[in-house]
Amino acid sequence: MAISVDEVFETASMILFQNLDIRTTTLGVNLKDCVDSDFPRFMDKVYQKVYVNARRLVERAGELELKYGVPIVNKRVAVTPVSLIMESHLSPEKFLGLAMSLDQAGKDAGIDFIGGFGALVQKGMTRSDVMLIEILPDVLSKTERICSFLNVGTTQAGLNLDAVNLIGKMLKETAAKSSKSLGCAKFVVFANAPEDNPFMAGAFHGVGEGDLTLNIGISGPGVVRNVVANNKDCDLTQLSEVVKRTVFKITRAGELIGRELARSMEIPFGIVDISLASTVAAGDSVANVIEAFGIERIGAHGSTLAIALLMDAVKKGGAMASGNVGGLSGTFLPVSEDAGMIEAVKKGALSLDKLEAFTSVCSVGLDMFAIPGDTPQETINAIIADELAIGVMNNKTTAVRVIPVFNKKAGDLVEFGGLLGSAPVMEVNRFSAREFMSRGGRLPAPLTSLRN
Repeated sequence: MAISVDEVFETASMILFQNLDIRTTTLGVNLKDCVDSDFPRFMDKVYQKVYVNARRLVERAGELELKYGVPIVNKRVAVTPVSLIMESHLSPEKFLGLAMSLDQAGKDAGIDFIGGFGALVQKGMTRSDVMLIEILPDVLSKTERICSFLNVGTTQAGLNLDAVNLIGKMLKETAAKSSKSLGCAKFVVFANAPEDNPFMAGAFHGVGEGDLTLNIGISGPGVVRNVVANNKDCDLTQLSEVVKRTVFKITRAGELIGRELARSMEIPFGIVDISLASTVAAGDSVANVIEAFGIERIGAHGSTLAIALLMDAVKKGGAMASGNVGGLSGTFLPVSEDAGMIEAVKKGALSLDKLEAFTSVCSVGLDMFAIPGDTPQETINAIIADELAIGVMNNKTTAVRVIPVFNKKAGDLVEFGGLLGSAPVMEVNRFSAREFMSRGGRLPAPLTSLRN
């Protein structure tokens, strides 16, 4: 399809004035072929494979930034779920040692984050899975770049409550061991986790992937907000069409960069993730997109409908532009990383309950929100289980990234700094589900899973 001069100027305007960028290039790396009974040799193989390929990613991405003038904000690596490759090295010291080796490889290569230090436990847990969860407080507090995930539920398997019940304790320990409790920001728990997600903290290189693959995450909430603000008289159908066409153009830019980067690295191109990922920068807020629809403040009644409209248009526009849309592909609504979300919580427009309601139509879930550090671990587990039940029962990806901030209470403001922004500590329901959560077991797969 030919690209016109007008489209070139339009894209340039999006980059210069509306914060369009390639949010992340994530290189998926298979580590199964590094497994060795000799642990030092195993660690060396892992280091070398990650470092060599990550270094190539950084170099080639830098060349494309100069060639096209499109910012590539993050260069990241996602590896095979670590619990799968550590079955023959079951000791906490070795898990931590592998994490430190991966962290060093990322640092030496110039990578921002390395995802995949996690496990797939939707139906049960191996000894390796349990040990990984137990060592996570040390891993997340002692490394800079390591990100972790757990997939604890799928529509086909149900929800593993026994795995969920290990998370609250782990998060509280991580919060106590890391500065400003930020170790928790590098951990996410999923239901229906995709194998090709390029966004952290939940990226991992799925077992169905090849040896190496390149996945792209492109984001432009500022672009979408601008076009919405310029079309105030549209009805919902017309507004959806406007957003859809805009996302089509954004996705084409991501497809171009992704394919050329993969070609220059001589590896397969994976997917374009078309999620609208916000930052704290002015004009880069998803919440402000919703408010441009005509909502006074995100969290007001009507916000869920607006998010549903946005989500549908984003997915349709991306699917029109690329045959390789994947990952999460939706809309992130992180509290701390979105200036509009932060302001909504401060003003009392947005509560934790309303945030959970959004996730019935939003693909990602409860993201980067802070709660009091003294929240009981059973309550943290229940917050996670509630959110992931939405994903399991509705055959969609949902996730939770919660930060129980050590020594902070509801109403306090925690300054994380940088891209992580600031988080108003949100109030949590004071009534308990302790007895219910202690039942454990597995939520059975819903009837919708019986599709064969």
